[in-house]
Amino acid sequence: MSTPDLEPTHAPERSPLRDLALGGRSLRDATARGTIVNGAFTVGLSTLGLVRGFLVAAFLTAADYGVWGIIVVAFGTLMWLKQVGVNDKYIQQEEGDQEAAFQRAFTLELLVNALFLLLVLAAIPLVVLAYGRPEVIAPTLVLMLMLPAVVLQTPIWVFYRRMDFVRQRSLQAVEPIVAFAVTVACAIAGTGYWAFVVGGVAGAWAGALAALLASPYRVRLRYDRGTLREYLGFSGPLFFAGLSGTITAQVAVFTANHAVGLAGVGAIALANVISDFAHRVDGIVTQTIYPAICAVQDRTELLFETFVKSNRLTLMWAVPFGGAVALFARDLVSYGIGEKWRPAVGIIEVLGVCAAINHIGFNWDAFFRARSQTRPIAVASAIGMAVFLVVPIPLLITDGLHGYAIGLLAVSGVALVLRGLYLARLFDGFDMARHALRAIAPTLPAAAVVLAGRWLVDGRSLGRALIELAAYALVTVVATFAFERDLLREVSGYLRRAAPVGRAEPVQAA
Repeated sequence: MSTPDLEPTHAPERSPLRDLALGGRSLRDATARGTIVNGAFTVGLSTLGLVRGFLVAAFLTAADYGVWGIIVVAFGTLMWLKQVGVNDKYIQQEEGDQEAAFQRAFTLELLVNALFLLLVLAAIPLVVLAYGRPEVIAPTLVLMLMLPAVVLQTPIWVFYRRMDFVRQRSLQAVEPIVAFAVTVACAIAGTGYWAFVVGGVAGAWAGALAALLASPYRVRLRYDRGTLREYLGFSGPLFFAGLSGTITAQVAVFTANHAVGLAGVGAIALANVISDFAHRVDGIVTQTIYPAICAVQDRTELLFETFVKSNRLTLMWAVPFGGAVALFARDLVSYGIGEKWRPAVGIIEVLGVCAAINHIGFNWDAFFRARSQTRPIAVASAIGMAVFLVVPIPLLITDGLHGYAIGLLAVSGVALVLRGLYLARLFDGFDMARHALRAIAPTLPAAAVVLAGRWLVDGRSLGRALIELAAYALVTVVATFAFERDLLREVSGYLRRAAPVGRAEPVQAA
């Protein structure tokens, strides 16, 4: 990945408002190292979440998982409505008094969560009426105990803005680790879908306590209308994007509940564990570079280089991961989570392919957010929602999970085209087709080896599946190095470069 070298010796040319705790390194080296730090934390913790989802599935019935799926989609997806970019705008701002800036952001986050609480309480009777599942009421009310904890985790934003990724990720790790331990213990104890509820609440409050103890600023309320207007201008399109995502998820589960039953909802929820994993991991690079690209938001040539290299770095794992899910979904069911999940195989396979497609140009919106150009994000979300309502939903009604899966491929294809169009406007000379081909190329020989082996030899066993998986991984690694060795050497060089001895003062970004 590439970001400009911003050294302390050029301090007079820089804004005094953006202090980055780089430990004496250049912004380029700090960003590269931050990617590895974020990668280690996020891959590990996201894998923990992925394992939790499938491990708990072994102790829950498909119907129980379906109830949890309704809760997640009916109420959990409403969380998207409150992801209106308060944290993104806080990272981008360059106010003189950073403690006051944090306190204003904290106040707005508190207001957003309070409004969200009222929204959920109003939505509960509507969800019960729509789904005919009164059992969702009690766990939803308990889950609302997470909201104050989410607000109290706001101090983590400060370390993110400073690019102090080790501190940021260490604090963020508290919640998922506690949630994993409590959820799995409750599932083994036979609590059903309540395992997710209790684990989620316990994890959120553990994370809040850790954030408060580490906060460098006083946590207090501070409000002014000017800040509210500024944040609303930035966040309005992001709110609409979140609303589009909420509508698509709600419609999908509502339709599935009536078209394919509660077990079908459970299959969709289980398959979505893959999407959630991919979504979290694809944020590794984006979250690392966002403070850096905010610092150089007006230097388009640097933004373009950063986009291309960061996306290529992420695609090294994303496309092979999606391909592996598509190739080995049946083995996962047969030798892992059990035959009761056989109906979910098709949709798991397709979501693996979608995960690979969705990663191509995935972090495009971060570059628009860094430049305060959030309208394209809303437009792309609206078009994606329209395609979702026109293609996958009718197919879900007429052809069940199989038709729904095919429709999701269409949605991913349209989203890829839209990303390409917007990126071509921002970056002269960007070619999405060439970018996509380069991303897919290292996975093609690995997939060909697996498919050729299956064509030549009949029969299936756990041992054979493991051999195929090992061959897939080996060929992928070799092919990736062959295609991307220059970029890998560049990143390796950043990691080998030692930081100056002693503790350097924070530097300011241009």
